[in-house]
Amino acid sequence: MGRTMRAAVCVKAGGPDVLEVRDVPVPEVRDGWSLVQVKGTGLNRSELRTRQGHSPSVKFPRVLGIECVGVVAASTDPALPEGTTVAAVMGEMGREFDGGYAEFALLPNPLLMPVTTTLPWDVLAALPETYLTAQGSLDTLGLAPGGRLLIRGGTSSVGMAAASIASGHGVQTAATTRSPDKAAALSAAGVDHVLIDDGSPLAESVHAIWPDGPDHVLDLVGASTVPESLRLVRRGGTVCMAGSLSGWILQDFQPIAMIPSGTRLTAFHSDDAKGGADVLQRVVQEVEAGVYRPNVDRVFALADVVAAHRYMENDQATGKLVMIP
Repeated sequence: MGRTMRAAVCVKAGGPDVLEVRDVPVPEVRDGWSLVQVKGTGLNRSELRTRQGHSPSVKFPRVLGIECVGVVAASTDPALPEGTTVAAVMGEMGREFDGGYAEFALLPNPLLMPVTTTLPWDVLAALPETYLTAQGSLDTLGLAPGGRLLIRGGTSSVGMAAASIASGHGVQTAATTRSPDKAAALSAAGVDHVLIDDGSPLAESVHAIWPDGPDHVLDLVGASTVPESLRLVRRGGTVCMAGSLSGWILQDFQPIAMIPSGTRLTAFHSDDAKGGADVLQRVVQEVEAGVYRPNVDRVFALADVVAAHRYMENDQATGKLVMIP
C-alpha cells in the first residue's frame, strides 16, 4: 500500500464534470475507524443529487459514495482483522466523510459488515445498498408468500432487487417502467406482469390483473405518485415509499382525504439498513444459490466516473451500476 491513492473527488456542486479523478493521500487510520481497500462500489441516485447540490449539509470537495465492498487493509477492531471481506453502507458515507469513490476508504467500525462469499466483486458491490433497501422495504410492507406486490419504478436498482426477492419467495409481482425497451429485463428479474407507465392513470391496467388491487405497493418513484398508489392498493393494504425518483415532498398532502380508511402508508429509509450484516449475508447466500438474480447493468472503472454519472443522469440504466477502482 502506497501513500497515495486514486479517488474521484467532487470539487463543487454541478454537472458530471465536477467529478475529478485525482491522486490524494491514503487516509490515516484512527481509533474507532478502519481502512478498507475498496474493491467495488455501487452507484446511487443520492450521490447524483449530492453532486448536483441538493444535499445542503455536504461540504465540497468530497469523495462521494454511500456504499462499498472490499477488504480490511488496516484495522482498529479485533473482530475485523486485516484481510476480512466487508461491505459498508450509509452512515453518512460520502457525505459527512469521504466514501467509496476511491481505492481506499476510512470508515467507522460499526459500519463494516463482514461477509463470507465466493461472488465476484462486481456482483457483491451491487448488493449492499440495493438489496438491503429492497429487503427492508419488503419487510416493512409485511410481504408474505402468496401476496400481491406492485413495484412502481421497477427498473430502478432497488425495484429490480425487490422483484428478485419477491419472486424468490413466491410473491405475485407487477412492476412499472416508463420504457417498453426495459420490459424484458423486468421479466428476467422475475416480474409476472410488466406495466408500461406512460403517465396516464394505472388503475385500468392494475385492476385488469388484480380486480381489488395489490396487497402491497412499493413506491420507488417518489412523492408525486403516492396518492395514486394509495388508491391502487386494496382497501386495508399497505403502501411503502422507499424511493425519490420524482422527489421527496408531496405538496398539499391531506391524509384523511388521500389515505383510504384502513389502508396503511409507511416508508423505509436505507440508512436503517446500515450495520445489517446478518441480512446481507442471507442475501449473499440467496444470490449464490441462484434464488435472487441481481441485475448489474454496467460496470465502470473509477477513471470513467464522469461517464458513469452521465449514464445514470440520463436514466439509461436498467438495474445497478457498479464502479471498480
